[in-house]
Amino acid sequence: MAYKYISKAWKKPEESFVKELMWHRLIEWRKQPSIVRVEKPTRLDRARKLGYKAKQGFIVSRVRIRRGGLRKPRPKAGRRPKRMGVTKYKLAKSLKLIAEERAARRYPNLEVLNSYWVGEDGRYKWYEIIMVDNAHPVIKADKDVNWLCEKTHKGRVFRGLTSSGKKVRGLRHKGKGAEKLR
Repeated sequence: MAYKYISKAWKKPEESFVKELMWHRLIEWRKQPSIVRVEKPTRLDRARKLGYKAKQGFIVSRVRIRRGGLRKPRPKAGRRPKRMGVTKYKLAKSLKLIAEERAARRYPNLEVLNSYWVGEDGRYKWYEIIMVDNAHPVIKADKDVNWLCEKTHKGRVFRGLTSSGKKVRGLRHKGKGAEKLR
């Protein structure tokens, strides 16, 4: 029942207690390193939906990523503005996927389960990454999560097998072209 109220507060932060709470938290988070291990998830409702359990073997880390579009250096040689190719470049990966990969590199013995947004300001975005220690006996005994212990799931974030990785690859939703193929 409490999760319902937490998720309702996070859906519209301006109208709830979340706005002021996050304003104070972001001041602290800016001073911290870019990847920090967290004791408890900031958004417990979201973490639970994505598979987090408060037991040994589950680790949550908060990752800070820079915001903004991709600009390329302006070419030195002359050409018409249309062919400059400076602005309107799109990243192949989402910032969320980049955050997951950075957390996986920081903790090589853990596997990324999922991630969620926790905050942003004008310069940075913060994501919390749910990670699992697949060598831990508690995880091996848990029937809901022990599928991660198999060797086929090693390095899944780098192969685009997390939720955000599948979204970037266009596998999460059936698009308009999917009906035409049948």
